[in-house]
Amino acid sequence: MTTLGLALLLLGTVRGTDDDFPFGPFRMYSTSDPPDAPAPDTRVEGVDRTGAVVELGQDATGIRRAEIEGQQGRYAADPALLRQVADAYAERHPTAPALVEVRIVVRWYGIRDGRPTGRWTDETAVRWQATR
Repeated sequence: MTTLGLALLLLGTVRGTDDDFPFGPFRMYSTSDPPDAPAPDTRVEGVDRTGAVVELGQDATGIRRAEIEGQQGRYAADPALLRQVADAYAERHPTAPALVEVRIVVRWYGIRDGRPTGRWTDETAVRWQATR
């Protein structure tokens, strides 16, 4: 049994990906960005029918940010999937105005020489709008 475990660990280290963890490398913490690369901070927000912007974090929807970030490629390929976020919000806030838009926004914080610059830009990575 120990031999099998060691063999899987060796094979995963040589040919594995993060998805193979714990038998593959966990690269998330083993690499770093260049010292001047901007740092992303992803958030989900909605716009209700009154035009108010609503933060759609875990407390508002029950959906963790990591779940959104992990599926961001799927949302980009099919923005209509963001309706699930709007539905989760409506379920938790039945008296709140309905959401007419949900978007994944990435705030890119400026970094220079490995230190924050105090500047940022927002990029809407994915947007879903309700049909009216």
